[in-house]
Amino acid sequence: MDNIYLTPEHEQLREQVARFIAREVEPYAAQWEEDGCVPREVLRKMGQAGLLGLMYDSEYGGGEADALTNLVFAEALSQSTFGGFIITVLVHTDMASPHLFHAGTPEQKARYMPSVISGETITAVGITEPGAGSDVAGMRTTARRDGDHWVLNGTKMFITNGVHANLYFVAAKTGTARHDMSMFIVEKGTPGFTVGRALKKTGWLSSDTAELIFDNVRIPAGSLLGEEGKGFYSVMKNFQTERIALGAMAVGHCTQALQMTLDHVRSREAFGSTLWDKQTIRHRIAMLDAKTRAARQFMYHCAWAVTQQKDIVQEVSMLKALTGELVNEVLQTCQQFHGGMGFIRETAIERLWRDARVLGIGGGATEVMLEEVAKRYR
Repeated sequence: MDNIYLTPEHEQLREQVARFIAREVEPYAAQWEEDGCVPREVLRKMGQAGLLGLMYDSEYGGGEADALTNLVFAEALSQSTFGGFIITVLVHTDMASPHLFHAGTPEQKARYMPSVISGETITAVGITEPGAGSDVAGMRTTARRDGDHWVLNGTKMFITNGVHANLYFVAAKTGTARHDMSMFIVEKGTPGFTVGRALKKTGWLSSDTAELIFDNVRIPAGSLLGEEGKGFYSVMKNFQTERIALGAMAVGHCTQALQMTLDHVRSREAFGSTLWDKQTIRHRIAMLDAKTRAARQFMYHCAWAVTQQKDIVQEVSMLKALTGELVNEVLQTCQQFHGGMGFIRETAIERLWRDARVLGIGGGATEVMLEEVAKRYR
């Protein structure tokens, strides 16, 4: 279906990403699921193709694109059937590195951004903790100023890219007020900073997820990212980009699963005819497709609003809640229509079903998103 927000250049980008996925991802990613991570060589190839810095300044190697172009990229990327690959990339491009780009000093950006965009440096963001997930202000990790250094202590949990990233943007409390926190740049290998353990997950198997431990980690004063005490607002600001990206991932899963299911029910015979000949099958697929198309249009409108510098926290919270629930409804139904094969490991539909589950949790649980929506009614 035509989209009023898209240009021929957007379609060229979509085709470029589709070719990359077909050539570099789908034939090999089953092994990545076994290995528990995406090979860094694949990410470097994405950087060489200009896909890891679409919204960043050209002086660092970026594409200076807008939020709509970035959404096209995220949605095209999400046509992969391997959610672990998708989230590995999107955390780097839309959830971690934007903290550096938006809040970094010229010196910090000159030092790190070129290698971030090229894929030589892979990033992660450390916000979630064992006792503080969607409640960001409840974190307990601290950063204390000590002369020309900051000293970090605490633990982060469920950190995507946490095992194999090179560069981490870490939130820590720098005062006693509830929202008094700051962001810091921490390089892998800094003394006292360790990966506590790699976490085993139900889905996103090719994404490395970790617990991070900070034990008297001393970093230079110049590693402060943005203003001291303003980290909470930096995190909140980036949620607009992050939640649109997660919405794109959900919509991508929906469109992929619906197409796979259409192909399956048209050929699968039962009781003397194909599944497509059963009215209830046709109608359920049609309704789920209608919901997916509606969510997709809302998603594109949200990205367009970002290009207009509009504050759309309520809308992107709606989008995250809507798509996080919709993708689970779609994948549950599509898996059901695949019958026993939908429950067999290594089939694409079973993998998409597992990978979809976290989209109602990660990046802000549905219940938290709905509360963000509700408290903005006037």
